Amino acid sequence: MRQQSKIKLDIRGTIIGGVHPCICLPLVSEHLDDLLAEAGELVALAPDILEWRVDAFADLADIEKCLDALQQLRDAIGDIPLIFTCRSEKEGGIQNIPQQLRQELILAAIQSGAVDLVDVELVNDDQFLDAIIAGAKNGNVKLILSHHNFIETPAEAFICEVLSRAQERGADIAKIAVMPNCYTDVLTLLNATNRARVGDIHVPMITISMGVEGGVSRLAGGLFGSDVTFAAGRQSSAPGQHHIDALRAGMALLYE
Repeated sequence: MRQQSKIKLDIRGTIIGGVHPCICLPLVSEHLDDLLAEAGELVALAPDILEWRVDAFADLADIEKCLDALQQLRDAIGDIPLIFTCRSEKEGGIQNIPQQLRQELILAAIQSGAVDLVDVELVNDDQFLDAIIAGAKNGNVKLILSHHNFIETPAEAFICEVLSRAQERGADIAKIAVMPNCYTDVLTLLNATNRARVGDIHVPMITISMGVEGGVSRLAGGLFGSDVTFAAGRQSSAPGQHHIDALRAGMALLYE
């Protein structure tokens, strides 16, 4: 039996932090027609959660167009929980927009009522985070506070400290994704996940070791305490994502 989160989230009937880790698929199309077609394909794959990486959207700088696309996306996916992510370029974002505009877009998405969760980076300054945290609370949207390192895997203590800081800052889900340079780095990530789960991290967690070496963390990370894993549907949004069919088949052996 996997290690479950002490706090569990029920989002549109999907339990995050419960008996089974959830599978999330990213939407990364540039144009509205492609986005809606991609959504139809991914819905057919029956993921637990979808994530719209709006930073891939060609009209990213036009808030009204983003909100229109968001509403059409919500209509297309029904009651599947939706994460809204406008990733910072320095943490893997596909496009760069001014920070103030990014904040306005995220807050507008929260206020739209079409999203269930929003993912923002823990590295943002206090003013930015305070606005998003308050907006998410007022809009009844769950908050993912995340940290990404595409270069290396930091020490186990640092990984645990990031997860703790996210929880203390108000995250409903604490997330960290790191890049391994060897298989020992993958073990560092998994050890840190276990240490955080049996320790003082009570909220659901997402912990990921990226790349080919880190693929096992996407499959088995839930055993150590990670509550959501990301797979590829039409396209991947980060290095090392497996196709959902292969990931689901592997997970079925671990989480019976």
